[in-house]
Amino acid sequence: MNIILSRDSQVRVMEDTVTNAEKSFGQFCSLLAAYTRKTARLRDKADQLVKQLISFANTENPEMRATLRNFAEDLAKVQDYRQAEVERLETKVVNPLKLYGVQIKQTRAEIKKFKSVRNNEIKQLEKLEKLRQKSPSDRQTISQAETSVQRASVDASRTSHQLEETVDTFQKQKLKDIQKIFLDFVTIEMVFHAKAVEVYSSAFQTLESYDLEKDLENQRWKISPTQSLWTIRAYHHHLGA
Repeated sequence: MNIILSRDSQVRVMEDTVTNAEKSFGQFCSLLAAYTRKTARLRDKADQLVKQLISFANTENPEMRATLRNFAEDLAKVQDYRQAEVERLETKVVNPLKLYGVQIKQTRAEIKKFKSVRNNEIKQLEKLEKLRQKSPSDRQTISQAETSVQRASVDASRTSHQLEETVDTFQKQKLKDIQKIFLDFVTIEMVFHAKAVEVYSSAFQTLESYDLEKDLENQRWKISPTQSLWTIRAYHHHLGA
């Protein structure tokens, strides 16, 4: 009976290992899938912003038009990188977590198989004990029951060993997978942000180098060509003086 109690404790530990993995991986999958969807929605909103920038640029003077178009081009480039980020997150992070349910199901099936074998061992032991109490002199029947117990015990021992290997493999693979999944997650994010910073730096330079005075002069010329011409002549006269 001590062996059976030991096996019961063993099964509980194994079941807890699988249950904890199932719960944690399920939560990781849900959260990272939501994270990926949010990133995709952010990409969509940024695409709308790019279209609005181009639409606005087409109504402006040459300097601002060129500035905003260049800025919109950089912003669109960031969204291309973000699209790649979304695709990689789905492939290397979310999908492996989704597929983990299959491994958990297989390991649970192995545990269920062992519990069935263990229950048979308990059943044979109980049968033997009843025979010893009711018919202690029936040696043949008791001997047959003892053989059944021995056979069930060997079967339980073998299945227990197989289950230990299965759960050990599961645990090892789980730890390797969680490491790889989050290494991939961090790598994907680092690559995106590194490229985004590079493009945003270009966008910053584009916006910072915008020549406000040129556009203002252009606007003044549209509103009052004579006044703007007078301003230019006065400016040149000042230089000649």
